[in-house]
Amino acid sequence: MTFFDNILLGLETALSLNNLMWCFVGVFMGTLLGVIPGIGVLAAISMLFPLTFQLEPTAALIMLAGIWYGTTYGGSTASILLNVPGTPSSAITALDGYPMAQQGRAGVALLMTTFASFFGGSVGIILLMGFSGTISQMALQFSSTEYFALMLLGLIAASGMSNGAMIKGLIMVCLGVLFGLVGSDIYSGARRFTFGLVELADGIALVALALGLFGISEVIASVGKISAKGVDPDAVRFKAMKPTRDDMRRSWFPMLRGSAVGSFFGTLPGTGPSIAAFMSYALERRVAKEPERFGKGAIEGIMGPESANNAADQTAFIPTLALGIPGSATMALMLGALMIHGIAPGPQLMSEQPALFWGLVMSFWIGNLLLLVLNIPLIGLWVRLLTVPYQWLFPAVLMFVCIGTYSVNNSGFDVLLVAFFGILGYVLRYLSFPAAPMILGFVLGPLMEEHFRRAMLLGRGDPMTFLQRPISASVLFITLCLLIWGVYSAMRKRSAGS
Repeated sequence: MTFFDNILLGLETALSLNNLMWCFVGVFMGTLLGVIPGIGVLAAISMLFPLTFQLEPTAALIMLAGIWYGTTYGGSTASILLNVPGTPSSAITALDGYPMAQQGRAGVALLMTTFASFFGGSVGIILLMGFSGTISQMALQFSSTEYFALMLLGLIAASGMSNGAMIKGLIMVCLGVLFGLVGSDIYSGARRFTFGLVELADGIALVALALGLFGISEVIASVGKISAKGVDPDAVRFKAMKPTRDDMRRSWFPMLRGSAVGSFFGTLPGTGPSIAAFMSYALERRVAKEPERFGKGAIEGIMGPESANNAADQTAFIPTLALGIPGSATMALMLGALMIHGIAPGPQLMSEQPALFWGLVMSFWIGNLLLLVLNIPLIGLWVRLLTVPYQWLFPAVLMFVCIGTYSVNNSGFDVLLVAFFGILGYVLRYLSFPAAPMILGFVLGPLMEEHFRRAMLLGRGDPMTFLQRPISASVLFITLCLLIWGVYSAMRKRSAGS
């Protein structure tokens, strides 16, 4: 079959009434659960996973995939309006989305993130359609040395997210790595930094840390604000949601760069949309002519990450379907749905099950269009949340945060962790330390440790193994240049200020 024959077959499969219905169910539930802080894509898919036993394999995958990228759309809503990330990948959106909401531009921010999400998702789908084989082969070339080098680059780049001195960003990255190492050693099983608490044996939950740093700290900082940070009622009208020409001009290149970053990181196991969004934000700060605008409502700070995480959502299916290698727990559930129905994922899937593969791919287009249609009319409803007085709104936020956190692991200890990180986040905010680098350090730290130790084992303890492979050596060189440039820029600013 030719490429166009496969596209027609996929459209025929995806546009069947049954598959359309489950696509709508998936994206609607994904958006709804993404808006509620703390639920997350993994919990959402886990709750609806038993339903797939009664569905055909194509319909089951289409529904699960709709939840997967639907939560990314919905997750940015709570980040922008309340500074409470609906999903971990939308945490970075809060850095500039929430200031835009405070400036009365919540409608613009939500509308632009919807377009950025659609654009990034579309780029990811095109790459999935045309370059599945090539990108999968490229990802297979990466060993632990390359992964370690890439993650070290990510940590150094994360320090550039700070609006202040780079040293503060590096401190927060290291603090995030330390929190990420809490739990059991991956090789020996020995417990580290648990202080005798059995609840910390499996580590600190990402949901608890993210919601505490961003959500609870915002509630604490807002105590005493009895009037709503409301928007003028006219702001919910479509005219008020229209972006300015300057917004449009500043958005195109961040969307392109974000889509490229997301498409790349989506194919790498263990990375995914969260890391893609953080890397995109760090990249936008680096290339910006006015980096001081970031954190104060820069449109680039939401367009790049939103494009990146949605592109990563789509390209994450490349290694999952083409190689049978899940890059995350969510993708593992996707594979589980296939295997329950007796379908083996891997290189033969495209040839043995063309209707399933191409039907799923074409459903991504339909799902993204449905999300566009669903989200734009609801922008007015979301913006009206800002007219609710704080004394009513924030108790509801605290309730959703606690329910969402508890529901992930059914653990009351996680709720206590949220409170701890909320207080820590408030103290860090008071001292002008950025929270975003800490999140990335927390996510990348354990992965980096795992790949470092594996690379050292394979290299028989020789650290030169990281320089003997051209890709890892090149990435480490870029990391060194980035670190030198960051220190030089900080010293130049200090000398200019004095």
